Amino acid sequence: MSQLRSRRGLRRATAALAAALLLASAWPALAGDAPAGPEVHVATGTLEGLREDAHGVGLRVFRGIPYAAAPTGRLRWRAPQPAAAWQGVRKAQRFGPRCMQRGLFGDMVFRSDGMSEDCLYLNVWTPAQASGAKLPVLVYFYGGGFVGGDGSEPRYDGAGLAAKGIVTVTVNYRLDVFGFLALPALADESPHHAAGNYGLLDQAAALRWVHDNIAAFGGDPGAITIGGESAGSMSVSALMASPLSRGLLRRAIGESGAVLGNLAPPSLAAAEKQGEAFAKHVGAHSLAQLRAMPAATLLEACGDKGVAEFGPDVDGWFLPRPPEAIYQAGEQAHVPLLVGSNSQEGYYAYLLQDAAPTPDAYRAVVRKQFGAHADEALRLYPGATGAEVKASGTALSGDMFIAFSTWRWMDLQRRTGDAPVYYYYFTQPRPASRDGRQPAGTGAVHSGEIEYALGNLAGNRVYAWTDEDRAVSATLQDYFAAFIKTGDPNAAGLPHWPAAAPADGGLWRQEIGPHTHTFVDRNAPRYGFLQRALPPEAQP
Repeated sequence: MSQLRSRRGLRRATAALAAALLLASAWPALAGDAPAGPEVHVATGTLEGLREDAHGVGLRVFRGIPYAAAPTGRLRWRAPQPAAAWQGVRKAQRFGPRCMQRGLFGDMVFRSDGMSEDCLYLNVWTPAQASGAKLPVLVYFYGGGFVGGDGSEPRYDGAGLAAKGIVTVTVNYRLDVFGFLALPALADESPHHAAGNYGLLDQAAALRWVHDNIAAFGGDPGAITIGGESAGSMSVSALMASPLSRGLLRRAIGESGAVLGNLAPPSLAAAEKQGEAFAKHVGAHSLAQLRAMPAATLLEACGDKGVAEFGPDVDGWFLPRPPEAIYQAGEQAHVPLLVGSNSQEGYYAYLLQDAAPTPDAYRAVVRKQFGAHADEALRLYPGATGAEVKASGTALSGDMFIAFSTWRWMDLQRRTGDAPVYYYYFTQPRPASRDGRQPAGTGAVHSGEIEYALGNLAGNRVYAWTDEDRAVSATLQDYFAAFIKTGDPNAAGLPHWPAAAPADGGLWRQEIGPHTHTFVDRNAPRYGFLQRALPPEAQP
């Protein structure tokens, strides 16, 4: 599998799952601007936010805070620059614009103030009585394949965790061609001789802003956890590897995805070739011409046939070396990690391309995918019966999509990270939709854990949530809250969750679902096989 195919798989699989979730227009908007809101003073000026109530707890909410200058004009495809100071009181009561994106995902519902290149804003939820406190902080990065997403999405709303005493932050970062274009000309003008990764540089800048300013909101700059799902989880793994975020984070949470294994980023040289092909495609003969093009024109071209997808690269600055090499050498952040994936990250129908789930069809697909490695693949993912085809096909589809990269991150951090790793397996399927058009799920789909983990089930009115769903959400959210506060997910009233460690031929892992419990995960041979079976161009 090539890197291009890996990133295309990330976007296609995520988009296919999103389209199936029928989440359109399900989230209620919050109240409009509130007069005489709470004020905080940050390095660039005074902000006026909103008062809100969640679970009987009073909160202060600040939306649309600029953490960097607008990356427009001459700042397009440059590292984020400091935000300008302002005079007087700046209203922070509306979400800022979302970053430029093509609208590829049906489950994304935005509360943002439109869409713009001027999108480097973050949002803060904090307890009303947090002034002068030193509360733990969560900085959360959205998913969306590095081509979609926004900090205003209601599923990432920070009120639930803020009600538990955690200052919660969501961050916008540049996407698609605006966030990840690499060109020799961009490397030439960079003092670090780097190109691409502007979206990741945005995240590092936001993390620095939080470190420098969060005390004004009652947060402890020495107790910052970074977290995210899918591309957001990949971002967390990259931030842990980057020297630019060293010392800024205390703990990390990764929900399905890492810049390791089959999702390892390409070299700068490879990314520059992709960028040159894009420039040629849009008829630009210089960097100046590219910067002069309307954002909408560039965005539309990203969807043209034959245009490769943009994503992180080993730029030599944010990522000085391939992440695999950084983690293997133990040069990543040595912080506790809570990480895992879901029971239905993929689905056998995606693998079989809608062919009937028969043993013959399954073997044909596996042999085409793995060639000389097919016999070993069939031993690890057997398909002798229709039932086995469905189970193994779902496992293989999910592993090749994102679960393998997640396992690789867990395993390397466990071996070289000098801190505990807590490994989960989320199994709760979503219930049937309220309108009856969508049946209950058979497994936990990709992204399906977000509302449970962040305590946002109630806002999603597509699904007929049950008492069981609410109980699972309470468990997962309490695990997250305990980890953010202490670096250990264990707390009173929760099933014990041991750190990942060898046990009976496998590793301890926590299944989180209707019957949360610890089990021994013995899937390492599957992932070791996938690591070996990747073609040379997919290796770092």
